[in-house]
Amino acid sequence: MITNSSNSEQSQPERKPPHQLEEEEIRRDIMLRGREFTLADVIGQEGGAFMKGESPVPKLVQVKTEINTLISQNLQDVSGVLQAVLYRWVEEDTARISKHLDAPLQALLGLLKSILENPPILYELVRQVDMLWGEMNNERPYFQRPGQPPHPDDEYTHESVYQQLVELTFCLNSKPEQD
Repeated sequence: MITNSSNSEQSQPERKPPHQLEEEEIRRDIMLRGREFTLADVIGQEGGAFMKGESPVPKLVQVKTEINTLISQNLQDVSGVLQAVLYRWVEEDTARISKHLDAPLQALLGLLKSILENPPILYELVRQVDMLWGEMNNERPYFQRPGQPPHPDDEYTHESVYQQLVELTFCLNSKPEQD
């Protein structure tokens, strides 16, 4: 009688979980193609599920892109040189931005505040803007020294950049934080 029950158990096909059946089918397909099943094949199979629901773009890159979008949409900069330098500063300010991965607007406001409240940082920003302006226009840039009046043809003076950043800050402060 024991023999019968074991025979009846053997006559029933073995039930395998769906993922095992899928793996066996993939192995068969690969063997039919004339190659061995390798670790790379397993990683490739599982790789699709690994990132399921996640963006392949790292969160820090997404936040920096969102910050740059905020700058481009809200900063009035006809020649675009100040925007370009701010983009560079955002790219380099990984420490601050990493603290605000869920609040890009706050990261940008923090950067602007640090520039506006610290004249040497503002002067450095203006110097970089002037340098890039000179490169882009193939002209000698006008560098304003602290406490000195600007050159009459200088598009980016300490005061003009300060005002543009104040206006950008005001505009951003009136925006609700995006989720």
